[in-house]
Amino acid sequence: MIRRILLTAVVLLITAYLIIAITAFNRKPEGTICTDIELIIKDTVYAGFINKNEVLSMLRKKKLDPVGREMSEIRTVRIEEALATHPLIDRVECYKTPSEKIGIEVSQRIPIMRVINNRGENYYLDNKGTIMPPDAKCIAHVPLATGNIEKSYAVKELYKFGVFLQQDPFWDAQIEQIYVHADQNVELVPRVGDHLIYLGRLKDYSHKLERVKTFYKEALNQVGWNKYSRINVEFDNQIICTKKE
Repeated sequence: MIRRILLTAVVLLITAYLIIAITAFNRKPEGTICTDIELIIKDTVYAGFINKNEVLSMLRKKKLDPVGREMSEIRTVRIEEALATHPLIDRVECYKTPSEKIGIEVSQRIPIMRVINNRGENYYLDNKGTIMPPDAKCIAHVPLATGNIEKSYAVKELYKFGVFLQQDPFWDAQIEQIYVHADQNVELVPRVGDHLIYLGRLKDYSHKLERVKTFYKEALNQVGWNKYSRINVEFDNQIICTKKE
C-alpha cells in the first residue's frame, strides 16, 4: 500500500516537472524583437504590381513597420487593415511566426481586361468586376476592349464576358481585342486569322463561340485562315461569312 502511494507520488512529481519544463521551454522571453517580414505575394502569374519594398513603404508611412519592434506590441490586425486600403490588393493575412518574424500574405487583384473607350477613359477590370487604375503592372495577356463603352456596361456585361474568356484556354489565347459599337453589338479581333468575329449582343456568347470553334476546325483548317474577312454568328444556327475581295 505504501509502495503504491510512493509510486503514485513519484509519477505525479515527474508529470508536474515535465509540464513545467515544457512550459518554460516554449515561453517566449519578454521583449522579443521582430527581426524581419516574411512576405508571400500570390497571383504573380497574372499581375506583378505588389512587391516587398512597396509593402514596407506603406507600413512605414502609417508607422506600422514591425521590424525592430517588440513582438508583443505588434498588432497584426492593424497591419491587415492598412495594407487592405491599397487599390491593387484584394486580401491580406498577417500573423506572427515562431521565428520572431511577421508573416504577411497578399492576394493581388487579377486584371482580366483592359478598357480604353472612345472618350479616352483607360482602366482595367478585375476578376471581381471592379475597376483598377491604368497604371497596374499587368503581366499576363488580357484582351483590350475599345469603342462605345460606359463603365456601367463594362462592370456588368464586359466583366462577365471577360471571365468567360479567362476560363476558356482556347478563347483566352485567341481573342486580342473586343470592339463595342454604339448599339452595343460586339466584334472580336482574334490573334490568329485575318478576320473579325461578329457576335452581335453579348448574349449566348458561349454557344456562338462554340460554333466559331467548330467552323475553325471543319472549314478554316481546310480553306485557310485568311479566306474570310468576317464571320457572323449573331443569329442562332447560322454562320455568315464574308469573303475577302
